[in-house]
Amino acid sequence: MKEMEWEVVIGLEIHAQLATRSKIFSGASTAYGAAPNTQACAIDLGLPGVLPVLNREAVRMAIKLGLAIEATIARRSIFARKNYFYPDLPKGYQISQYELPVVEKGRLRILVGDGERIIGVTRAHLEEDAGKSLHEDFHGLTGIDLNRAGTPLLEIVSEPDMRSAAEAVAYMKKLHALVRYLEICDGNMQEGSFRCDANVSVRPKGETSLGTRTETKNLNSFRFVEKAINYEIERQIDLLESGGTVAQETRLYDSNKNETRPMRSKEEANDYRYFPDPDLLPLEIDESLIEEVRRELPELPDEKSARFQSQYGLSDYDAATLTDSRELADFFEATVTAAGAEPKLCANWVMGDLAAALNRFGLTIDQSPLNAEHLGGLLTRIEDNTISGKIAKQVFNLMWDKRRPADEVIERQGLKQITDSAAIEKIIDEVVANNPAQLEQYCSGKEKLFGFFVGQVMRATQGKANPQEVNKLLKQKLTR
Repeated sequence: MKEMEWEVVIGLEIHAQLATRSKIFSGASTAYGAAPNTQACAIDLGLPGVLPVLNREAVRMAIKLGLAIEATIARRSIFARKNYFYPDLPKGYQISQYELPVVEKGRLRILVGDGERIIGVTRAHLEEDAGKSLHEDFHGLTGIDLNRAGTPLLEIVSEPDMRSAAEAVAYMKKLHALVRYLEICDGNMQEGSFRCDANVSVRPKGETSLGTRTETKNLNSFRFVEKAINYEIERQIDLLESGGTVAQETRLYDSNKNETRPMRSKEEANDYRYFPDPDLLPLEIDESLIEEVRRELPELPDEKSARFQSQYGLSDYDAATLTDSRELADFFEATVTAAGAEPKLCANWVMGDLAAALNRFGLTIDQSPLNAEHLGGLLTRIEDNTISGKIAKQVFNLMWDKRRPADEVIERQGLKQITDSAAIEKIIDEVVANNPAQLEQYCSGKEKLFGFFVGQVMRATQGKANPQEVNKLLKQKLTR
């Protein structure tokens, strides 16, 4: 009997906390890290008699995203009350958008492996965040911090277009880069500024109707998104193949056990009893505001990637990697300018040795102890043959540790490359004279020993001899 083949269907709901200074319907601060319950005003708490007032900057940020993903900006949208009862929602309802969101029908290009996919974005709507339940250090009780209540969110809902956890992560990373390029969200996943709910279902290969989906809530790292989705795929397939059925429910991911577990049965829209918020007028957006925001858009990741390919001759992969973040792209361009070096060499060092060092020390590109000018100075010395590529790695490490420019490190450590042919030839003569047995074997046909002689010359010069010159002169010497 042929084994059943399954197709995975994934859609993501991403909550991006907007980088406004005040909340979406009140003037309370959104600053992170304040003492619990010190940034929740009467409006956030839903006290009787208070009225919400929409934050104009939050609307501008929603328009920015809409334009960046080639979406339709609704000229008229409305806010609704989404009713549910949790301790961290003191009003008993969340102000959100339901039937008429501010952004609809967008698209996002992602690269997965060697292929390109276009993922549809169903909608992006404005809403307020809830507070936070705290379960630690309360001896069996739950603490409530309402500082986050009323913080502006943009909920970005994808089409169910993704077919693997890798695609989901690629989409999430692309969106994460985009909101940071646009400066509408700081993207800090540890602080909850950018988090994801993953909707996952499976269906027999070739089937067109969707299977029963589960929603795994509040995934706040790319690694957790990948692990949670892969676990959920395997769980659902095992369940169906053993004759069971998948329950439509909300689940939580336990990173310690690497598993998802049920949280509650999945609500439908009618469970929330949506109705238009009577305290808020419809949101009317005119063409002049849209055009004003359009003029403020920066060069976006896809545009920058295309320019890097045409201007610097980089591959699609290199250009996409370097434009993953605005800061990384800026660092690369500043390095090219500082070095006047071949762009591919700059790209290799930024994505290679620099990225590895940053990763090793847990630093971001803007925390790098090496600035673009210093890295450019190092690459200049590789290109003008002052140092070899191998010595450059040693210089890089010393620059990183000592916070010194390349020229100073090279001079102090005596690492300048030996390019004088006469000096190199003299060393070659000594190496050949000191290894008569190897010379005889080489001359009798063991050509692999050429590498031995190169190594001996490089060792004698402490790696400072120009490798190309060594190879050229050694060949001349050994073929005489």
